[in-house]
Amino acid sequence: MEELKMIIAGNIGQLRREAGMTQLELAEVLNYSDKAVSKWERGESIPDVGTLKAIADHFSVSVDYLLRPDHPVETEYKREYTKRQRRNHLIISVMCCVLVWLVVSFIYTSINVALPDERKLWTIFVYAVPATLIVLLVFNCIWGNPRINFPIISLLVWSVLACVFVTSLVFFDYNMWLVFVIGVPAQIIVSLWSGLRYK
Repeated sequence: MEELKMIIAGNIGQLRREAGMTQLELAEVLNYSDKAVSKWERGESIPDVGTLKAIADHFSVSVDYLLRPDHPVETEYKREYTKRQRRNHLIISVMCCVLVWLVVSFIYTSINVALPDERKLWTIFVYAVPATLIVLLVFNCIWGNPRINFPIISLLVWSVLACVFVTSLVFFDYNMWLVFVIGVPAQIIVSLWSGLRYK
């Protein structure tokens, strides 16, 4: 049993390091503490079967891979494929964010050509910021690290409030700075939510 513990410990540590993850990042993905991951990697305890499956799925290997001291050559290909896949996910996410700005720029240019005297049209770029953050949040929920969702949500809250402020100032000539007060409890809620831990 001790030998199996050390085999699992070595395999988890190796996969984590090859993926460029810290113990804390792996713990966040699995909804465990970094202390639990540290114990697994030192061979002091073994993850339960469901967690072993989650670890194997995250690193695109089989559960059998985690239990064996020797590994077939094709797992190297799988790990390389996973790195390429993550890179592609990042590129797709960035492309979609840039696409938001392309669409906004096209709308701005089209309206500016049709209505050259329109002076308040620049505000469309302010609205592009929360739209970009929403796109980023969606792709991060699908492919990214769940820990990054909380800073994105915080930025989204403040950018929406900034849009309301700019709209009131530019279109209604009313300084609605008090709208930012709403951001304080919203930020506290997001911060507390980011502190929740799930097994």
